[in-house]
Amino acid sequence: MRKIRVSGCDVKSFQNLNISGSKSESNRVLILKSIFNNISIENLSSSDDTKILKKSLINKNPIINVGHAGTSMRFLTAYLATLVNKKFVLSGSKRMHERPIALLVDALNYLGFKINYIEDEGYPPLEIIGAKNIKNSVKLNSSLSSQYISALMLIAPTLKNGLVIELEGKITSRPYVDLTLSILQKLGIESKIKENFITIKPQKKIKTSTYKVESDWSSVSYFFSIVALSNGIELSFKNFRSNSNQGDRKVCKYYELFGIKSKFQNHSLVISKQTDFKYPKQITIDLNDNPDLAQTIIVTSFGLNIPTKLTGLSTLKIKETDRLVAMHNELTMLGAKCEIDDDSIEIFKTENKLNDNHTIKTYDDHRMALSFAPLSIIKPLNISNPDVVTKSFPEFWNILKKINFSIDYL
Repeated sequence: MRKIRVSGCDVKSFQNLNISGSKSESNRVLILKSIFNNISIENLSSSDDTKILKKSLINKNPIINVGHAGTSMRFLTAYLATLVNKKFVLSGSKRMHERPIALLVDALNYLGFKINYIEDEGYPPLEIIGAKNIKNSVKLNSSLSSQYISALMLIAPTLKNGLVIELEGKITSRPYVDLTLSILQKLGIESKIKENFITIKPQKKIKTSTYKVESDWSSVSYFFSIVALSNGIELSFKNFRSNSNQGDRKVCKYYELFGIKSKFQNHSLVISKQTDFKYPKQITIDLNDNPDLAQTIIVTSFGLNIPTKLTGLSTLKIKETDRLVAMHNELTMLGAKCEIDDDSIEIFKTENKLNDNHTIKTYDDHRMALSFAPLSIIKPLNISNPDVVTKSFPEFWNILKKINFSIDYL
């Protein structure tokens, strides 16, 4: 497995950087485009996940392998179940077959669809036999994954009587549910969330429309870390909105704790670091709504030696890897004092210097490579399997080169 040597010691300011469309928005709109084919999409995500979903929706082969693409697995499970009298086998990577999907399958089967497990109960691969639903309401535990909720919301307009989803428990990653709702509403589909009920009306057709996908806030979060770890650079990025519906828009708020200012000018996001900023003695953040930002934030805190505890992270254990264990392993090898449990990660102030002899393992997880790369501003780092970033952010290394990072393949 190849690796790279990354150094950001001479990082520079740069204007009008371009990040492709949000993966979360793109994947939702792609499902809706398959239902209502008069939707055009601009600025579609260039991520592997989106490419896999797009290809699967266009070809509709009876055997589909989504690899590591978790969103594709959840969204396709629901969508394919609505294709009456068609039969599919939906599988993924070895890790995907270890990621639970019973909650979604149980909900779909309760509604009258036909999904069977091919191997282990509760996990992919799945046999999906397209059918019509016989019920139009379902209860769903909302504390495990917002993608189960969104998967049901996206197929709801195709159902004869629409769908009512009753949510039980605290919603994990609530902004992603709100994002799904906002997309439905933008496309003219009658839908609402009131208290713990989501109601979506049936819809046979929508007006012809073009949906422009905003650039990806999860991807730009790594550059907040770069600015926080650097000395006075300013970066700007095209196609970001101050009123964004993407959940990770909150990165602006979280990085105020590191002295980062963000502003919007002519549809661009500008981020810079306040001079003479006094860091807090410690940081505590509940990331239940934004767990994908956890790795980025904790690495920033480590680089700045700020004691930090992040909570609300239970879903990280069922991602591409167990992200809490992976972060603990790599941070500890770099010299951090780190503790984790099933819901949190905490680092403590340390006098140890950053160990730059260790090669960061990425565990087949794009966010491991993406979140650790900014640390190379302090000392050059080796990162294994750098191509893993294509899952969500294929342009990452090229953008780093633009702002004067040195990247050498070893």
